[in-house]
Amino acid sequence: MRHHKYKAVMKYLPVIAGVLLLSGCQAVLLDPKGQIAIEQRALIITAFCLMLVVVIPVILMAVIFSWKYRASNTAAKYTPDWSHSNKVEAVVWTVPVLIILFLAVLTWKSTHALEPSRPLASAVKPVEIEVISLDWKWLFIYPQQGIATINEIVFPVNTPVNFRITSGSVMNGFFIPALGSQIYAMPGMQTRLHLIAGETGTFNGISSSYSGRGFSGMKFKATAVPDNTAFEQWI
Repeated sequence: MRHHKYKAVMKYLPVIAGVLLLSGCQAVLLDPKGQIAIEQRALIITAFCLMLVVVIPVILMAVIFSWKYRASNTAAKYTPDWSHSNKVEAVVWTVPVLIILFLAVLTWKSTHALEPSRPLASAVKPVEIEVISLDWKWLFIYPQQGIATINEIVFPVNTPVNFRITSGSVMNGFFIPALGSQIYAMPGMQTRLHLIAGETGTFNGISSSYSGRGFSGMKFKATAVPDNTAFEQWI
């Protein structure tokens, strides 16, 4: 009896472990803290829901067909010579084509609207930050304030932040998930990124592109303070 109970526990152990591990995960992309990230979340959810239009019926049909045409169901219609249906062909091709067309238009518009190098429309003067990826840390320069920091940036809430990004060595990915828009830091080149925080808080920043041993430690903190007074005090 104990042996059977032990086998039953071991059978469900991976599921239990998976639930416990996932309970500590935070879906940052689905909990945005800035304008760009909010619009990107809407795009992710819309695309996900559209794909469920195909996925859910397929799952349901797999279960229904398996039950309806099981060997013990003698009432099921048996048509071994059936090979084609115009109605089935129309549904199988029309629905995916419409979804792909809708996603293509949506992605095209969103890609241009969320172009990382496009400045954000705001009456507030933006904060300029120059970003340099190094081995294995982030160097941030505030040219207007005449200061530099390592692995830490601060800016006022509801204020556009203009990033000018490059690399002092290998290519890295500059990413603040809560604010949106990952972009690459490349040696000998400069990329631009414009973000804005919609609420105060401290957000995690990472190197999102594998660039060698040590890249996993390239983490930084991005803090949105309540107003310019708090920002000046930090300066």
